[in-house]
Amino acid sequence: MPEIQWTLESLNKAYQQGYMTGLAGKSDSECPYDNDVLVAAWEAGKDDGLFQYQRSIKERKQVRFA
Repeated sequence: MPEIQWTLESLNKAYQQGYMTGLAGKSDSECPYDNDVLVAAWEAGKDDGLFQYQRSIKERKQVRFA
């Protein structure tokens, strides 16, 4: 049986790091992880953060032109 190389804490950390990367608008940053599960958590966070970043840009444009 393969050894598990991640924990709930490490998944959360990977997601949060990815989220902050996306929130900063850095969609093409390289993931610092090599474990497939942690990479997936980081990418999910990056996607969520990037979505929030794009949403805030859109909202600022709407306020500016209102």
